[in-house]
Amino acid sequence: MSFTAYLAGLAAGAGLIIAIGAQNAFVLRQGLQRSFIGSVVLVCILADVSLILLGVGGMGLAVKQHPDLLQWLRYAGAAFLAAYGMFALKRAWQGESGLQPAGNAAGSRGRVVLACLGFTLLNPHVYLDTVVLLGSLSTHYDGQGRWLFAAGASSASVVWFLSLGFGARVLLPIFRSPFAWRIFDVAVAAFMLALAAALLFQPMA
Repeated sequence: MSFTAYLAGLAAGAGLIIAIGAQNAFVLRQGLQRSFIGSVVLVCILADVSLILLGVGGMGLAVKQHPDLLQWLRYAGAAFLAAYGMFALKRAWQGESGLQPAGNAAGSRGRVVLACLGFTLLNPHVYLDTVVLLGSLSTHYDGQGRWLFAAGASSASVVWFLSLGFGARVLLPIFRSPFAWRIFDVAVAAFMLALAAALLFQPMA
């Protein structure tokens, strides 16, 4: 039963975390730039694990009971994603090459960490996925089983963000071309603006 709970958490966590999202696109870009990727991965892992533990600890019901908070996050997240999308369009238009030596990429560590927190915490769906959904799924297990479920979901987060952030180097030969960065930034801009529109015009589940 214990191993089953861990595997269930691992599968559920992987299914939610690996889905394409704004946070993953940001982590991938930082990994390609080799820009403070250790800090970015650490922030993503700590945030995910904290939210999972809150959900398993019973905070899911509290989130459900405060829809106004989710609505505020919905609009704040839409504005944040739209702004980032416009910055990506600007980079694509100006043809800025994002591939720079490690530690010399544009922006400070603090700005990069704040951006990462924005992608993570201003997305209302992250609370629905980790706190509400994973928290609800964990109730199928009693006592220690619930925390083993949380451990499985947390493991999925750790493995995914480490792989995405530090595995991005595999794509480095492609992104030595400024044209490849233009294509990437156009795709990121379209994705971010589409997510912003979805947050604005689609009701929260």
